[in-house]
Amino acid sequence: MHKCADVILMIRRINLLKPTILILLLFGSLAHADFTGRVVAVTDGDTIKVLASDNTEHEVCLAGIDAPERGQPYGNASRKHLATLVGGKEVRVETGKQNMHRCTVAKVWVQPADCPSCGKTLDANYAQVLAGMAWWFRYYADELSPEDRGRYESAEDEARARGWGLWADPDPINPYKWRKIPTYEHGNEER
Repeated sequence: MHKCADVILMIRRINLLKPTILILLLFGSLAHADFTGRVVAVTDGDTIKVLASDNTEHEVCLAGIDAPERGQPYGNASRKHLATLVGGKEVRVETGKQNMHRCTVAKVWVQPADCPSCGKTLDANYAQVLAGMAWWFRYYADELSPEDRGRYESAEDEARARGWGLWADPDPINPYKWRKIPTYEHGNEER
């Protein structure tokens, strides 16, 4: 008899939670929905602002990479390279999550400049790493697909071996470490 009453109580609790679960699923999927839009600003080498087709502006952090900060060596070069790739262009944003700074962490796809018939087939995140304009962000490796982990790591290895971008520096400082250095020790080291 007690088991029957327990089952009935459990069913009532589930029925009470259904609207809450539905709302969470609806808003959770909206927060992480892929979208297309035009890049209206390039903040740095791994952050852009995208104006979506519904006129909503999104701050987008490129997933899986970490670019030099403003004032850090290669920070300006990294920002300029990303601006060349995506600035003013239509992009497809594959969202993953929102970080603690309310930035949408995503993979950004753009049409390659040298292929007008290709569509949005260039992974801008990967392109930044391959050009030596960013590290692949090992700390968040588990948030990438195994394929992207492998591609981004190989791109960094290639850029490092060829001395491209920041890898021309014999001892580049990872942005994660750079952010921990007191600002008065940074100096003016922009390249």
